[in-house]
Amino acid sequence: MNMAVPFRPLLLLSLACLLTSTSFAGDKKPVPAVNPTSATITPSAVSDKVNPAAGAIPAKPVLTRAEIMPLDQIHAGMRGVAYTVFEGVKPEPMDVEVLGVLKNFTGPKSNIILARLHGTKVEFTGVVAGMSGSPVYIDGKLVGALSLRIGSFSKEPIAGITPIEEMLEINELDRSAPPQSVFAPTRPQSEATSTSISGGQPELKAESLPQVASYMTPISAPLVFSGFSNEAVQQFMPQFKSAGIMPVMGAGSSSSMPQPEAIEPGSSVGIVLVRGDMDIAATCTVTYIDPERLLACGHPLFQFGKTDMPMTKSRVLATLPSPLDAFKIATSTETIGSFVQDRHTGIMGKFGVESQMVPVTLRLHGGSKPKEFHYEMLNNPKLTPVVMMATVYNALQGLNEYGEDASYRMQGKISVRGYPTVQMQDMFAPGDSQPTSVGVALSVGERFGRIYSNAYQTPDMQGVEIDLDLIRERRWARIETARTDSTEARPGDQVMVEVVLRPYRGERIVKQIPVRIPTSTPKGNVRILISDGDTLDKARRAPAIFARKLDLNATIAALNKERTNDRLYVSVLQSNPQALVEDKVMPGLPLSVMNVMDGMRGTQDMIVTGESAMDESSTPLDFVVAGSQVISLTIK
Repeated sequence: MNMAVPFRPLLLLSLACLLTSTSFAGDKKPVPAVNPTSATITPSAVSDKVNPAAGAIPAKPVLTRAEIMPLDQIHAGMRGVAYTVFEGVKPEPMDVEVLGVLKNFTGPKSNIILARLHGTKVEFTGVVAGMSGSPVYIDGKLVGALSLRIGSFSKEPIAGITPIEEMLEINELDRSAPPQSVFAPTRPQSEATSTSISGGQPELKAESLPQVASYMTPISAPLVFSGFSNEAVQQFMPQFKSAGIMPVMGAGSSSSMPQPEAIEPGSSVGIVLVRGDMDIAATCTVTYIDPERLLACGHPLFQFGKTDMPMTKSRVLATLPSPLDAFKIATSTETIGSFVQDRHTGIMGKFGVESQMVPVTLRLHGGSKPKEFHYEMLNNPKLTPVVMMATVYNALQGLNEYGEDASYRMQGKISVRGYPTVQMQDMFAPGDSQPTSVGVALSVGERFGRIYSNAYQTPDMQGVEIDLDLIRERRWARIETARTDSTEARPGDQVMVEVVLRPYRGERIVKQIPVRIPTSTPKGNVRILISDGDTLDKARRAPAIFARKLDLNATIAALNKERTNDRLYVSVLQSNPQALVEDKVMPGLPLSVMNVMDGMRGTQDMIVTGESAMDESSTPLDFVVAGSQVISLTIK
């Protein structure tokens, strides 16, 4: 490609980058190798081949020590070289010119080196998503990792560099690291040398560059959704962002195919969130490798602290230039370990460590033929519920049989080691505000969110199984009216409740439901509530907002007591207080008992509501029920 051609519209540039495999001229310098007689080994000497059939984690690479350049030795005018992958797997060099050091730029004692990048490719593409972590060397010493860029539409490839000294602090946070382990960056010999300006140059202060400080942001790690529709990604993008993901929507794929090339500083590396029939993976660049670990990104991915995400090799298919959002199109390949730390200055992966993923089986029935999806997702309190919602929604939206009027019956279970199985049984139909697939996804995700939200035990997720039966019509009905055959009754009497339901585009349905008035009902007024299951569940959960969170056992017990959408519930309520102790309900408590338990209420172990449910019954229907009605009844 002739780089002397004038600027063309974004679409033409993007297509040109995607379709051509021609090398850029003027950028042919190889990654420098290390003298074999020296104390260091070239990064390409890493041996980490794996037998894909065996599915084993590859052996640890063998590397030795090299030097780093402390931040206090870096000043404006110095020149060095950085390495990143533009296409394929081999890192390519870029010239680096240090502009200065921004003290306390990203926080107290958290500094950034400001630099300008030079080279035919980088001047064409700019600083692209996926480049974060690219190692920077001066005089053959590791300086740090490219980590920041200046907003969008920047005319020059100016980047921020996270100092390697601050990235090495991540090792101290990893309690699993043996005491004698020392991060020692690999030292490639660079042709570039430092250039000092006579008399030196003062440090750049963040406050002296207000525009830079305002627009400089972390270089994104492209989050690739493979096997997902754009609609599925956009539907749950707000939830992904609230969970800490600010993705650049890249393109690419994921596979477990072997990648024989050794991983080295400057190589592309994959971070897996989901793998299997659907894949979600992020991409960034390796900064440093030692015999047991590697550092990458130069900034947090999600800043989860201690984490557990599969670490894979990655192949860059192309680098897509764009004034708005340039990014690498990459595919993750074979697994080489696990990322165990996600910190302020980068992420750390350990070789030979297997991530504990949550296996998911999703079966869909009722179509032309059954379909089954198998995948694994990361085990993380913030991301797993969102990932679960996105994958379920995506699977349903991808069916040929799917339509706006489709309804679903769900049977499923969530297995948590050491605890009862969480049962999932419900029915879903299109409502007034959302499609059926959204309702199914939100219901599953909400269960995961409640399991993870307990503050006492860490759930050890063992697996998820979900069966969904497709009904090719909108099976939904609203409670229209309700009445009793009498306005008065005595304790022990049976009252007939007549409920009229209005289905979607169908004839009214009339149900006669006998209700027995409990013999312990005192004289006065009672209320008969006719409702769907969600109304009762919300009334029961609402007071918990003001209480402490339940432990895991109580949370699972409460989830297994949830009502289903395809039943009509009739509850007899009286105006005596009711106590909720964790997942236990104690209705109609006498005042004397309430006084004895008052100490529990002070510690929020007990919650009191104004009404007690004296009796509850349900009637199964072949519809998703919505709405509620209340009838007053006088007890003589």
